[in-house]
This record gives sequence, C-alpha cells and structure tokens, in this order.
Amino acid sequence: MDLSGVGVWSHHLRYGDQGEAAEAAAELEELGFRALWMPDAGGPVFDAVGNLLTATSRIVVATGILNLWMHAPADVATSFAALSSAHGDRFLMGIGVSHAVAVDAREPGRYRKPLAAMKTFLDELDQADPPVPAERRVLAALGPKMLSLAAERARGVHPYLVTTEHTRRTREILGEGPLLLPEQTVILCSGAEEARELGTDWLRRYLDLPNYANNLLRLGFSAEDLASVSDRLFDAVIAWGDEEAIKRRVDEHRAAGADHVCVQVITADPNAFPREQWRRLAAALG
Repeated sequence: MDLSGVGVWSHHLRYGDQGEAAEAAAELEELGFRALWMPDAGGPVFDAVGNLLTATSRIVVATGILNLWMHAPADVATSFAALSSAHGDRFLMGIGVSHAVAVDAREPGRYRKPLAAMKTFLDELDQADPPVPAERRVLAALGPKMLSLAAERARGVHPYLVTTEHTRRTREILGEGPLLLPEQTVILCSGAEEARELGTDWLRRYLDLPNYANNLLRLGFSAEDLASVSDRLFDAVIAWGDEEAIKRRVDEHRAAGADHVCVQVITADPNAFPREQWRRLAAALG
C-alpha cells in the first residue's frame, strides 16, 4: 500500500452519482494520484468503497472517515475482509469519532467520552474474526490524546481541516514511524476576493464544530479569528491561488512531516465533480 504522494479527498466520490464516481476514480488513478478519500455521514459506505475499488486497479481507497457511531465493529470487519479479498491490500480504513452535534441528532446523549469510544471500537476490531489489522487503519485525530492512541493502535493519522503548523506538531507527537496523512482544502482561483467568496461560508460551517474550533484555538488562533473567519485563519486553513500556490502548500506539509497529502477542491458548484480542477492539480503536483 503506497501512501506517498498526493491523494484526492472528495464527497462527490461518496455521495455523487456513483457511475460518474467510478469514471472519475479511474481517471484520477491514471492522472497519478495515490489515494482516494471519502467521508461517511451515513448510508452504505462500503458499497461506495467497493465501487471505487472495482473501477480502479492500483490506487488506495480510504474512508476519511468511517464514523464509528454509525457502524457495528463486527459488520465493519466483515466488510473489510470481503473488500480486501476481492481487491487486495488497497482499502485503508480511516476511523473517527465525528461530532456531537451530528451523532446526538440521531440519538440524543449518545456522544460521550469519544476517546474511550475509539478504544472500545478498536478493541472490537482486533477481536473480530477476521480482525481489521492495525496496519490497515488510521485514525482521524487532532488533539494529543487521540494522536497518541493512533500511534499505538493504528498505522497513523488522518487530520482534517488543519494547518501546516498542526502537521509539524503532529509529527513531533507521533515520532518517525506512524503515517501522517493530512487533508488540505484548496481553491483554484485568480485572487483573494474569489477565494473568500467560495470558501468563507464553507469554512464557517466547520468552525461551528467544537472539535475543529478547539484545535485551531490550540494552534494560536483567537476566538475573534474564528468568529470573523479572519484572513489569517482562512489563509492558514485553505490554500488558494494558482497551481503553484497549491503545490507550495502541499510541499509545506511534506516539509513539516506529512507522508501524504489529500487535497479537497472547493468550487462554485458543490454538487459538480471538480474534474477539470483535478486535472490541473495532477499536472502540477505529480
């Protein structure tokens, strides 16, 4: 399983038309991307994983992330074994605790002690028959405790909505062994005004979630930065500009200790697969 280079993180691959998702996956593989990442906000996630694996032959397909509150560990292990048997070692299971607002909306009061919930989930994956090997899973982790757990119980970490400074600090916590696979949101655009127009509301939705807000506060941003979506915060979280500007940010993550960076493209139409943007980035990042 090669997790170097650059990957693509896309909700379109998970929730868009699955015929186009398969077609796009095959093209992304040919363009040289190393992994395809998809979210899990409910629904048959393993069907979507299988769709991408069937459409490709080499690229890694990863969940970014599998929401542990929505799945029984025994069922997860069974699905993992079936996909691995059919497609080899190309499925990387990213696992995360999601957010209280999302989990409690389905079952009020369920979201409690997320670190303990993750430990229990991993224990049950280890005890399943067959188990999900630690080297085939990574954890969505932002804070020190979850990062340390990932170093002990998984192949590495997949942080989302982070800065290059977070990547540097994470590598210090993990040490040299575990994989560090951050997501980087990007906007291909002509200037700051266009970037802000496309990205501010998108970013504000995440800043309302305590997990992300608290992580950014730990990194030195102020409550006012978050409330106003300040330029300093925006520019640290979202890479924008031409292809060279995006490449610089990816290179900064690598210099800070990332093994692999997955780029998420924001465009004016959130429902359209950003195929042209992926092509432009492939030429610049390959």
